[in-house]
Amino acid sequence: MIGMTLTKFLLEEQRRYPGSTGNFTSLFADLVMAAKIISREVNRAGLIDILGATGGKNTHGEEVQKLDEFANKTIINTLENGGHLAGMASEESENIIKIDGKYPKGNYLLLFDPLDGSSNIDVNISVGTIFSILRCEGGCDATDKEFLRPGVDQVAAGYILYGSSTMFVYTTGHGVHGFTLDPGVGEFLLSHENIKIPEKGKIYSINEGNSRYWLPGTSSYIEKVKRDEKGFTGRYVGSLVSDFHRNLLKGGIFLYPADAKSKKGKLRLLYEANPLSFVVEQAGGRASTGDKRILDIVPEELHQRTPLIIGSRDDVLEAEGFWRNQKV
Repeated sequence: MIGMTLTKFLLEEQRRYPGSTGNFTSLFADLVMAAKIISREVNRAGLIDILGATGGKNTHGEEVQKLDEFANKTIINTLENGGHLAGMASEESENIIKIDGKYPKGNYLLLFDPLDGSSNIDVNISVGTIFSILRCEGGCDATDKEFLRPGVDQVAAGYILYGSSTMFVYTTGHGVHGFTLDPGVGEFLLSHENIKIPEKGKIYSINEGNSRYWLPGTSSYIEKVKRDEKGFTGRYVGSLVSDFHRNLLKGGIFLYPADAKSKKGKLRLLYEANPLSFVVEQAGGRASTGDKRILDIVPEELHQRTPLIIGSRDDVLEAEGFWRNQKV
């Protein structure tokens, strides 16, 4: 099946479920179109006036990059009129995004981080879009409550990585598959079928610039992996999608734990942690706050933050042991 287009792959999956209406496949087709548009702009960012900050700040008080704004608008504009969504929620938007009344409503909700790691675009480091899809039967009203559901309720999740090549990686709960964009034909082609993360890796990814704020469990675990006789290697890009993707394929652990500065964690539960946790579990890995499974958390607000420890199953289990035994 290697080389099969993403559209054909989705259709093959659809045929396995006789009751399928095709709406989900059409929703993915719209998402793929948005990914192609964003990929085009990212790849020529140095040639047009789209690098740098807009001068504004998002709902988290962070500086908005021009490409953030472009990616956010692209996803909204491409998907709002397809008739497959009841609403959207973006990391860049304070409130939920309702579907304009002139368009038909669908049975799904889309949550997304339009361009994770966008502050790195100026130095040509890979960035990505992260997405999560929830079912919303009967074209629900798409209130905040509809979005505040645990990660186990996701029907699909994934990310698009814009790097030396553009990759679309997703799961619908039946394994994880990766597709690479062939610019010659303008299609995503199956390149990584049924991805499985190694049970134990040799890579640890953490921002050691925050070490002065680390809690004892974090410090003890990182000291342990540095002493490991099998030889762990530190790799941290600062772009979550890039760090996650490398560890997914090669094995390893990514950590953005709670610390003295960010006691509730830093990453967003709905837009980053939940979708990547769904992906990693479907690939045989594990995702945790340090003491609980990410996908079991019932969110209380749209932009809720969380600690995140994610990657190879055995590595995350070992890290959890350090968190549970730490003396704060």
